[in-house]
Amino acid sequence: MSKPKIILVGGGGHCKSCIDVIELEDKFVIAGIIDLHEKVGSKVLDYSIFGSDSDLEALSKSCSNFIVTVGQIKSPAKRIKLFNELIRLNVNLPTIISPLAYVSKHANIGKGTIIMHNVTVNAGAVVGDNCIINTKALIEHDACIENHCHISTGSIVNGGAKIKQGTFFGSGAVCKESIVIDEYSFIKANSIVK
Repeated sequence: MSKPKIILVGGGGHCKSCIDVIELEDKFVIAGIIDLHEKVGSKVLDYSIFGSDSDLEALSKSCSNFIVTVGQIKSPAKRIKLFNELIRLNVNLPTIISPLAYVSKHANIGKGTIIMHNVTVNAGAVVGDNCIINTKALIEHDACIENHCHISTGSIVNGGAKIKQGTFFGSGAVCKESIVIDEYSFIKANSIVK
């Protein structure tokens, strides 16, 4: 049986990492990438940028699977806008999980979220929609990551912590157990959040 196609929305550096995970997971065939109009015709790794945001509606009629592959550092606004547009178009936003990650069967991962290589998500953890859980991040038991968050490389979210929506949690950052981090927070790399 042939694998379903998926379109990636965003062709920058984060897209390359997403391609690697999607290829390894081997559940989808990458149909191509959507990016800025001036980038149409160029490639990201082996995949063509074949449309821009204005083509999403037309493409949604021929492909039912999409994922936002725009990165998130300073602001989640672009990812949120694209995600909401895809929701409006009523497409499927699958959860993508690297086979090199460990996600407990007792954890819950939302739609359009990508779990990158060597991530651990432990029992009772909840990760919302449209999140990036980046390489080597640890989400401990009973932690809650709300929608549109980026938990960056090598960071640690300890047990029972709640990271509210739209937050960027920088590389190597660590938060105390059961802490609440306000929505749209920016946690710098290597921070210790008490």
